[in-house]
This record gives sequence, structure tokens and C-alpha cells, in this order.
Amino acid sequence: MTRYNFPDQSQDVISVSSLNRMARDLLEAGIPPVWIGGEISNLTLAASGHAYFSLKDGGAQLRCVMFRHKLSLLPFRPQEGMQVELRGQVTLYEARGEFQINVGEMRAAGLGRLYEAFERLKARLQAEGLFDNARKRELPAHPSAIGIVTSPAAAALRDVVSTLRRRMPGIPLILYPAQVQGETSARQIADAIRQAGERREVDVLIVCRGGGSIEDLWSFNEEIVARAVAACPIPTVSGVGHETDFTICDFVADRRAPTPTAAAELVSPNREHLAIQLEQTKRALERALGRLLTDKAQQLDFLGRRLTHPGAKLQTQRERLNTLSQTLRQRVHAAFEQGRWRLQLAGTRLARHQPDLDAGRQALRQRQDALIRARDRLLERRAQRLAQLAATLTALNPDAVLARGYAIVQKQDGQAVKNPAELLNHEKVTLRLAEGSTEARIEHSEGAQAQLPF
Repeated sequence: MTRYNFPDQSQDVISVSSLNRMARDLLEAGIPPVWIGGEISNLTLAASGHAYFSLKDGGAQLRCVMFRHKLSLLPFRPQEGMQVELRGQVTLYEARGEFQINVGEMRAAGLGRLYEAFERLKARLQAEGLFDNARKRELPAHPSAIGIVTSPAAAALRDVVSTLRRRMPGIPLILYPAQVQGETSARQIADAIRQAGERREVDVLIVCRGGGSIEDLWSFNEEIVARAVAACPIPTVSGVGHETDFTICDFVADRRAPTPTAAAELVSPNREHLAIQLEQTKRALERALGRLLTDKAQQLDFLGRRLTHPGAKLQTQRERLNTLSQTLRQRVHAAFEQGRWRLQLAGTRLARHQPDLDAGRQALRQRQDALIRARDRLLERRAQRLAQLAATLTALNPDAVLARGYAIVQKQDGQAVKNPAELLNHEKVTLRLAEGSTEARIEHSEGAQAQLPF
């Protein structure tokens, strides 16, 4: 399974594309292709030839895509509402972050019994740990002998042998024959695997057969075969069927190959590649040895040039010491002169920026006197303004008018009378004087004003 060093949540930030890519890789590496059953819905047959649809059951649905080259191999045409069983790779469409199945195979529902048995046995063996990566062994890089468990008449045997003879003809091959189809085939396969483990003649064991239907490959889904592979002391490679076929034997074996030919390639080194690697290694060693000899010769010449008489070396060091001593004296004198100049400059700046306290006191006294004079002028102006306002108020005071002998005529409601026409004949009025008030009655000439009734 792909492993990632996830970023520190407190510091690092990743892009949406990076997160979707990691999720896709984890899904594809962690979940092998599986068979899924359900009903087709939302089917779209695109102009490109690809099919997009949802596979649903009573409780959930998931997006699916079947590309044109896979769709063209189906013996039927998918229809909306059709019950099917499909096999595909769980993945993530990165551009939209959508969980989906890339469908590789599809069939009409009906082979459920075998698949249910397959899934039950797979789940039980997985729970026992027979599929764990921790128990799987590395294949030998250079096996001294290779064993093959298959039928002597199988085409898969010819493919495996021809591949091994082409890649590394010097490796001995030992066949452990067994029928790979039929009622007794599962026990024969298991017996052949046990025999290979007991005899210990080979370093790696291939268990293989060619492609076929699920019924044809069922012997490799039997528990007896799975137990034999798990107990085999020799590293095993399962090469059963085609690339899209998966059996219980594939999960239990140390390595799974998509085809018998691929299994042969997994267990054997390539003679041509080994010859090329050997030649490349030989040339690399020759170049490295040549560089080493050249480097050592140059180093020897360099060390030879560095050898000098001890007296000459002492003289050189004495001259260097004199030069350094003179340089030191010059630098100390220069540093002293520079420090003295800086001190003088600082004294000049200090004298220029030192405050004059006497001048400051004189300026403060002048500002204080000016403030006192401004205050006195303000108070004088305010007193004159107050006297003017008092005179104006006295002149406008009604009591001052009354004091000169005048009177204010007021009606009974207190309203002052300005025009004689406002008064009725015989109307009572109040005369307000400077030192009190009195009442009077209005007497108009006959007929001049209306009269009050008596």
C-alpha cells in the first residue's frame, strides 16, 4: 500500500489537487478490484463510447464508468434498471473529487452463489491473517531452481517454460503435475504444493493456469488450495487466469502475477539485462579505478611540490611574523587616531547642543510678563462691556420710566393698553405707578365707545 508523509497540520498547507491525488492512490492501493451487484440507474452512453451510470441497491448508490474498449467486449448492452454484477477498481475522479468505480467486467446477475462462496472464504481467511503483507516473503533474486504446479497439458506451462528459457535458460525447472480443472483438481493442486514444500528442490514455486470462466478457475478458490499455499515453506507466485481474474490463491500467495507469463518473469532474472548490468558494472569499476589512480598520482605530485627545507620554512614563517607585527602596529595606531577624532567630534556636537539656562529663564520671564499684561487688558475690556450693558439695561427698565411720572394702563387680565380704542366706556383698568398701583374707570364722550352694561 502507498504510504504518505502527511503534512504537519499546524504548518504545512497542501492543494486540493494534492489531497485528491493522495486519496485516489490510497483507494486504488488499499482496495483491490471487487465484484459488486446492483441495479443500473442514470445510464448515459456518451458520444465517445464510454458509459456513465450509477449502481444502486436498497440503501446506497455509487458512480461508475465503463470505458469504450471494455464496453465493446460485453455480450449485451447495458440498460436502465438492469440487474448486473460488475467488477472494477475503486478510485477517485480527481477533477471533481468524486468516488467512483472504473468497471472492467460486467455480467447479468445470476452467478451469485459462487461469488458469495468466494467472498465468504475470502473474508474468513483474511480475518485469520492469511492475506497480511507481514507474512509475505520476498522472492529470491537469483533462484537456483524453479518449481511449477500446473497441468502437463496446460498451455500455461508452455508459456511459463518458454519465458524462463528465454530469460535464463540455465535455471533448472521442476514440474509438480496436477489437474487444474475438475472435481479432484483442488486436492491435486494442494498435494503438488505440499510435495514441493517437502522435497525442497526449488527456491520459488509458480502455481498457474490459463484464463477461463469463474467455474474453470474455481479450483484455485478452494480452501484446501489456500491452506496449502499458506503452509508452503517455499515463496510462491500465483499466476492464475488473465489480468482481470482474481482467486483466493492470489491473495494467499507471496506474490500475485496477472498471467502465467508474468509469473515466470517475476521469478526469473533476465539474462540479457544481467549481461548489460554486468558490462555496465565492469565499465564503472574500470572508470572508478582509473580515476582513483589518476587522483592518487596528482595528490602525490602535489605533496611532492609542498616538501621544502625546514630552514626555508622557518625563514618564511619569520618574514610572515614580521609582516603581521608591522600590520598590527599600524592598525593599532590607526584605531587610536580614529578614536581620538571621534572623541573630538562628539565634544563639538555636545557643546553645540548644550542648552543655555540663563537665556531660557529670561525668555520665561518675558512670556510671564506678556501673559499678565494680556490678562489685565482682557479684564479691562470685559469691565467696560459690563458697564455698557448695565447702562443699556437701566435705560430700558420700565421702572425708570415710571419714576419720571409716567403710568402703565393695564386691563383686568394684566394686558398693557397701547391704544385708547382698546378700552370700553366705563371699563375698569389698573394704573401701575412708580410707587404702587390704583384702579380707575374709563369715561369716553357720549357715543364714542361702546359701554359696558351696568
